[in-house]
Amino acid sequence: MKFAAIDVGSNAVRLLLSKVDTEGVEPVYEKISQFRMPIRLGDDAFVHGNISDEKIRKLVKTMIAFRYLMDAYEPMDYMACATSAMREAENSDKVVKKIKDKSGIDLNVISGRKEAKIIYSNRIEKIIADGDSSSYLHVDVGGGSTEIIVFNRKKVLAYRSFNIGAIRMLEGFVSKDEWKDMKKWVKSVTEEYKPVSAIGSGGNINKVFAMSNTKEGKPISFKKLNKVYKFLKGYSLEQRITKLGLRPDRADVIIPASKIYFSVMKWGKIDKMHVPRLGLADGIIHVLYHKHKEKYV
Repeated sequence: MKFAAIDVGSNAVRLLLSKVDTEGVEPVYEKISQFRMPIRLGDDAFVHGNISDEKIRKLVKTMIAFRYLMDAYEPMDYMACATSAMREAENSDKVVKKIKDKSGIDLNVISGRKEAKIIYSNRIEKIIADGDSSSYLHVDVGGGSTEIIVFNRKKVLAYRSFNIGAIRMLEGFVSKDEWKDMKKWVKSVTEEYKPVSAIGSGGNINKVFAMSNTKEGKPISFKKLNKVYKFLKGYSLEQRITKLGLRPDRADVIIPASKIYFSVMKWGKIDKMHVPRLGLADGIIHVLYHKHKEKYV
């Protein structure tokens, strides 16, 4: 069973081509190919309130390319979702229509609630469960928003979507009140549900994890996350690109993103974070599989 997922984020646009093997007791998800274009729609949406003609042109060309890749891969279904930047852009309807006209792709601008629900579809606790009754705090940091979900094996216990993201922070569009609101909520839910560990998703935490020299499959400690955060802050933007080898579109946002992950762990008094490299696009694949599995399993 082959599926495709498109994630139109505030920092980058991604295409994931995946397949699901249903031969065993549990379905096995395999990533076949991933493609990423750093268009950074958030630079327009959060600063000017709409998507510029130049960004629309780049986005449409990218979606046309994704259409050809999907046609070659021949998935049985696909889903394309846009998040915070497109939610905020006043001309998002125009962008969605142009993408449909030029590429044939139906792009859904989803709410923060829907985004959190799709991310939760990954059911990461099955991979890292410490026990049947354990609860976890999943934090997904994007360019424009942060989704936080507290859950256990049976259900979602609490979740919120905050308009706090790496690009918003970089541009100075996160107020003290918004930051205090997230802090208050995280403290409240962690005191109530006492998650045993955090789960981090997003390109920035993947990079921080790689830089921490933590063994693959093991959680990154709060101490190591803080160490990498301070290490990165010790370099200028240019040095993070030239000396540390970070991509330009990663080198600037990794600092505010790291601050969000670090702060959530600090507020929740959580000492370890699993980084399974699963995000919105992976969740979309899970949603598509469950939509079609009754026909083929």
